[in-house]
Amino acid sequence: MSNTFSRRSFEQMSAQRDRSGAMWFMQAVTGLLLVGILGMHMIAHHFIVEGGLRNYEQVLDYVANPVVFTIEVIFVIVAVIHALLGVQAIITDLRPAPRTMRAVEWILRVVALVAIAYGVYLALALQQAAG
Repeated sequence: MSNTFSRRSFEQMSAQRDRSGAMWFMQAVTGLLLVGILGMHMIAHHFIVEGGLRNYEQVLDYVANPVVFTIEVIFVIVAVIHALLGVQAIITDLRPAPRTMRAVEWILRVVALVAIAYGVYLALALQQAAG
């Protein structure tokens, strides 16, 4: 009986480790993407613009460009995913019960969807204000 229990525990731990590795890799990838996207964002918004900051009309003109709009939406998505993977990693380090962890994962997924939807909604509103 204990052999069966040990085998199940080992399989569950192994599956969790494989998943943790994938989550770590995803957070590393999103972190690298953030460095690049944030760098482009900072350069475009603070170093190219005369005076160091765009006014409202300049922002509308800037976001009207479909390439810029796409990059800004990707920025929102990558930032949300990276942040919530970080929160999940912190909670995982606290070693909650499996049931609690499943609830946390679902809550973080809902938060991610709401945050991304709101960010895209705001980007679309800005782009419509420009047009």
